[in-house]
Amino acid sequence: MDTYNKDLDSIRPFLAKAESKQAPLCSSGFTKTFLYFICAVSAMGGLLFGYDWVVIGGAKPFYELYFGITDSPLLQGVAMTTALVGCLAGAMVAGALADRYGRKPLLMLSAVLFTVSAVATGLFDDFTLFNTARFIGGVGIGVASALAPMYIAEVSPAEIRGRMVSLNQMTIVLGILSAQIVNMLLARDTSVAENMAWNTEWGWRWMFWAETLPAGLFLVMSFFIPESPVYLRLKSTMQQLQTPKEAGLRELMQPKYRHVLLLGLIIAVFQQWCGTNVIFNYAQEIFVGAGFDVDGMFINIVITGIANVLFTFVALYTIEKWGRRTLILLGAGALFMIYFILGTCYFMGITGTMMVVLVVAAISVYAMTLGPVTWTLLAEIFPNRVRGIAMATCTFALWVGCCTLTFSFPSMNAALGSSGSFWIYSAICLCAYIYLFRNCPETKGKSLEELEALINN
Repeated sequence: MDTYNKDLDSIRPFLAKAESKQAPLCSSGFTKTFLYFICAVSAMGGLLFGYDWVVIGGAKPFYELYFGITDSPLLQGVAMTTALVGCLAGAMVAGALADRYGRKPLLMLSAVLFTVSAVATGLFDDFTLFNTARFIGGVGIGVASALAPMYIAEVSPAEIRGRMVSLNQMTIVLGILSAQIVNMLLARDTSVAENMAWNTEWGWRWMFWAETLPAGLFLVMSFFIPESPVYLRLKSTMQQLQTPKEAGLRELMQPKYRHVLLLGLIIAVFQQWCGTNVIFNYAQEIFVGAGFDVDGMFINIVITGIANVLFTFVALYTIEKWGRRTLILLGAGALFMIYFILGTCYFMGITGTMMVVLVVAAISVYAMTLGPVTWTLLAEIFPNRVRGIAMATCTFALWVGCCTLTFSFPSMNAALGSSGSFWIYSAICLCAYIYLFRNCPETKGKSLEELEALINN
């Protein structure tokens, strides 16, 4: 209790300035330089999220040989989804813990989990321990994915909040690209037997160990960021009123929150079930099905990663100009058309460059729309009182969507073929477009308090 009172005392001068006509750039009173610093540190959770989430795709052909599971689809599915189960666990507890102990301690916890997982995943020779380490990393992803965008939204002023929250998505895609490049550089030419033996014994281990450096840096830098002023103000208010700070699921389920909660859940699940993340997790199957060998697969994966980064930069400049609603509708509509064409090409047996162009187009659209806008909207639409538990609930739903998507794709692809799978994703995008057109508000340029009054009245 004394710690939080001291934290609140330390920022009261900034809060007083923020309430005056001469308020500084940030409503929390931070200078512009310091604001960028603390947002960048928080967004490092996104970088580790992206790396840890995607690195397994490049390691997959080699650790499967090492553990002898190449003929066991069930164990292959277990290895791919263990981290996602950890994401569910991390997201489930993140909100309640963040409301009780603060945003900063949870970000530090995620850094510890990323570091432990990076070391242990490459270290273990036992398949069960390998999956245990992946689960720990998944918990870190779940915590970071819920806390980082919320923290950034709470320290950023309304006029640049979308851009700052999108910084989290930028670090996610940089983490994805980093994993793709590391995988490509570490994977030696598979046509040479000696190289394949090295890949199987050591290559996949170094792919995971490479995460240790940014994870350790995130842990060190997290000591230098302050607690969220929104959290401290809310905690102080609740202490003065002698009411509990942390809101629970029962309060979130009250009728006044149901509409916005449903909107948040649909946005979160749609970001996964739009189908784009299948390209990252099952790149081998998708590009091999499009006529490429394993080495060509790695090159094409890096191409998609570069497109992912470039168009996330586009999002940083369009999210405040075009608005959240415009971008999320653009993403849903464009992916509906791209996936329909992609499914048709698979059905007609088209292979080669045309397929890469369509996949890159899908990644590009996702990167400038659904990728960053989802996290921005989720961080904005909920009232201060329930933001922690609401973000955790929606992030939990997002990872349920990711887990079911990842687990279902191999079976759906086997039953319906790539054409049928992408036609289904196309239909999902069309349904989402219709719902979002009717229900998604524009949040650009409004303070969190203004949004609370707008959305809940």
